[in-house]
Amino acid sequence: MQSITIVVLGIIGMFLGWWFYSRFIAEKIFQLSDEFRTPAHEFNDGTDFVPTNKVVLWGHHFTSVAGAAPIVGPAIAVYWGWVPAVLWVVFGTIFFAGVHDMGALWASVRHKGKSIGALSESVIGTPTRSLFMVVIFLVLLMVNAVFGVVIAKSFVSQPNAVFPAWMAIVVALVIGQLLRRKFSLIPLCLVGVVILYMSVFAGSYIPISLPDAMFGLSPNANWIIILFIYAAIASLLPVWMLLQPRDFINGMQLLVGLFLLYGAVFLSLPDITAPAFNTQKAVDTPSIIPLLFVTIACGAVSGFHGIVSSGTSSKQLDKEPDARFVGYLGAVGEGSLALITIVAVSGAAFAASPEEWHEVYAHLGDGSVSAFISGGANLIQQGWGLPQEFASTILAVMVVLFAGTTMDSGVRLQRYIIQEWGSIYNIEWLKNGTAATLVAVGACLILAFGAGGASGSGGMIIWPLFGSTNQILASLTLLVLSVMLIKLNRPAYFTLIPMTFVLVMAFLAGLIKLKEYYLAGNYLLVFLDAVVLIVSVLVMLEAVAVIAAFKREKKRLGQVQP
Repeated sequence: MQSITIVVLGIIGMFLGWWFYSRFIAEKIFQLSDEFRTPAHEFNDGTDFVPTNKVVLWGHHFTSVAGAAPIVGPAIAVYWGWVPAVLWVVFGTIFFAGVHDMGALWASVRHKGKSIGALSESVIGTPTRSLFMVVIFLVLLMVNAVFGVVIAKSFVSQPNAVFPAWMAIVVALVIGQLLRRKFSLIPLCLVGVVILYMSVFAGSYIPISLPDAMFGLSPNANWIIILFIYAAIASLLPVWMLLQPRDFINGMQLLVGLFLLYGAVFLSLPDITAPAFNTQKAVDTPSIIPLLFVTIACGAVSGFHGIVSSGTSSKQLDKEPDARFVGYLGAVGEGSLALITIVAVSGAAFAASPEEWHEVYAHLGDGSVSAFISGGANLIQQGWGLPQEFASTILAVMVVLFAGTTMDSGVRLQRYIIQEWGSIYNIEWLKNGTAATLVAVGACLILAFGAGGASGSGGMIIWPLFGSTNQILASLTLLVLSVMLIKLNRPAYFTLIPMTFVLVMAFLAGLIKLKEYYLAGNYLLVFLDAVVLIVSVLVMLEAVAVIAAFKREKKRLGQVQP
């Protein structure tokens, strides 16, 4: 089969989902109102609460939720075959991710910009808030540790990406200052993208590598520390100074990258050499059900998206109907990245024959980011005629910038959670932004190094646990939305059905990984996995009790009415 068939059918499906299904959900279910005063206007402080143009906010939201996960997950999951991977990405984007992301944004806006964990107190109850926020903190902890390691590994393996990655931060800072002085957005960002790609070209001739033993640590470990120092500083800056301009530039860069990749498919028409369903799997390969649905998280549905929607995006939403553009279309953008990732690691540009593909994908976990960069660069070279090394640098920078943007937002969101804990439990020093940031960064470094040793490889060791925890969080977010809709006397099937499916798959995957970690003697991950599973059960029981009590009260009131 030619890859163009997969691309055309996938894009048409996601476009129809955006055009019809998202409009139905926005207008009939969530009932987004142009008259509602959003928290960005109500609490405008020029730092976190800032009314923002929906296109700029989409750029922030899209790049924050995208990260490296819609590349890593699909590039691994294709091991089971490209057909199940494509189906989960396309249908997951339409019926799961879009509704989840837009819904979390709507729920937060309706609760004064609170995070999905904090607002769960109003929707379900006080015990739920505490439990929910534990899961959110653990997901953020894993996200930041994973992406810190992904970027560090990319810097070590692709030193050509180092210069343009840091140059993008400088460009974003300059653009943020100029935007503050009322310069026009579009010309500035176009110039920023041009400078970024000039730095990509320059990076091909200016590889930057750290010494093999600096401060007694490996280059990988040193990069992780440097990245978290940067993330700590970035998370304390006003959103207009770095977060918004950087995210918008990255969003523009992603559009260019997607244009190059999708355009290359149409220009070169490569065949698919990977199996539709892999029948030559290694004997120790786990079952596709439920592991597929947690391996591909971002790109189909992801609890982390709900944290971003309710953590930073809701505080910048200018008008409530913009939630459809920012939330649902952001999910479609990520789904399109996951789709082209599958094509890049499944086609002839990556492996000329099925035999060659099986040599690379000998076991589950093979491939990942390196397969995407290799296959995507070859695809761009064949389609557009760009030098393979330059194309590799473009894709490596794209992965690094997305992961870096997610770290920026992730550490900021961790700070919000810790500060909320400080307010809830009246711990004064946790209310301080700098102290909360230091706690967040310290916890991430402990996990990255504690789970993986001095090399800092812990981020990749916890990837499977991140997948199941992330999906459990997505199901809990859908649960909060369902309770809100039930209390508003609106149809909740559109959130309850996705919630049930995701929860079952993620819970089963969590149980499987719990056994694996126990047998491997990795008791840190056993503890984290067990906490997430127990907390999710308690939240579900609390929600069921609240729904039952609400229905009993509604029935009683109906009976006493004349």
